[in-house]
Amino acid sequence: MSGFPPQGCSPTPSSVTLAATPVWCFARLEEAEGGGACVELLSDEPVPLADCCLNPAYGYRLRPHGRCLSCRQGEWGPWGPWSSCSVTCGEGTQRRGRSRSSGGDDGDRRDWQLQACHLPCCPEPGGWSPWSPWGSCSVTCALGAERRSRSCTNPPPVCGGSCGPGATEETRECLGRVPTCPVGGAWGPWGSWGSCSGTCWGAGPKPRRSRKRLCDSPPPSRDPPGAPCAGSAADSQECPGLQPCPEVLHWGPWGPWSPCTRPLWESIACKSTVGQQRRTRDCVGHGQGGPSCPAEGGLGTIHVRACYNIQNCFLHGNWSDWSPWGLCTPPCGTSPTRSRSRECRATYPSYKLTVTNVGSSGSRNVTFWGTPRPLCEPLSGQRLRLEETRPCLHVLPCPPDEPGAGLMMTSSRAHAHSQDLD
Repeated sequence: MSGFPPQGCSPTPSSVTLAATPVWCFARLEEAEGGGACVELLSDEPVPLADCCLNPAYGYRLRPHGRCLSCRQGEWGPWGPWSSCSVTCGEGTQRRGRSRSSGGDDGDRRDWQLQACHLPCCPEPGGWSPWSPWGSCSVTCALGAERRSRSCTNPPPVCGGSCGPGATEETRECLGRVPTCPVGGAWGPWGSWGSCSGTCWGAGPKPRRSRKRLCDSPPPSRDPPGAPCAGSAADSQECPGLQPCPEVLHWGPWGPWSPCTRPLWESIACKSTVGQQRRTRDCVGHGQGGPSCPAEGGLGTIHVRACYNIQNCFLHGNWSDWSPWGLCTPPCGTSPTRSRSRECRATYPSYKLTVTNVGSSGSRNVTFWGTPRPLCEPLSGQRLRLEETRPCLHVLPCPPDEPGAGLMMTSSRAHAHSQDLD
């Protein structure tokens, strides 16, 4: 029917054309879902739409039995998303639309926008390069293979293109320099274990036993010569099941050093006065009236040395460098962290490190003994120890088959430790 507005995605008619569109006008529009019902036809003949809709409460039809539309114009909704580009590469177009709420004719309820869109360049195929010369044979004897190759570089493809069907490599059979290959040797089974080198174990190396095998399964070929067997023809291990040997005389470990003191003196702590201390050890296996352990380096059961007592002494200190970063903890759990630290370390006083022996020639060394209390300038509010903690990044998940995997593990770590000095 001529004179009606275009449908679908056609451009919206101009206001002049729309106003002159002939319609059947009704005095009342009963609203209903999906449209409405026109009541009280005002004229058997169509009238211009503009005249009918002078009263926005009126309704109209574009055809005698068509859909009933309201003269009350709805409002435009928001723009919809842009459609996909009309091409997969290069330049194309894309469209978006919006709708008007109930009111007006069908052609007036949709509005469209069109814009250009640009996608990456279109794929262009490349070309195969010439085949390379055949490579050397993969073996030096008997039957092997040789290969040649080509590449997709003549010209190279553009924007994801390819060179089409074909392989980048070809293989063919080839014969080595000699018709027969040498045969490498292989070990036969191990022989039985031999006897042990001892019947008990003591302070020295434990007794061992050995076994051997032959390179005869098969032996290496002679012409052409084959490779010998790799590895050792002999094996040894500690003899199992041996008991410890009866104990023989030997020195036991040294005990701890006694405090650094000086006889007949009240205290030599924090002074440059040289004192002495001692430690002892036992001769293991020594029986009453029996032989004793021989002296080692002039020392027997007692070791005496000269010393300075710096136990709990206040000494000037300096901050150490940062320690290396520690391990991440917890190793299996959430939010593992690692830490490093700096410590206030005491600077020992410049006392003499050697003293002359009394009643004899020569000298002996003097050792500092005790744990001092270092004094450092405060660092980040700390006086003795400063600790820095940071999270571990990109943490691997715990293997599910390990015990404790998946369990929540917690680790509390103090950010910094301090000790107030009296």
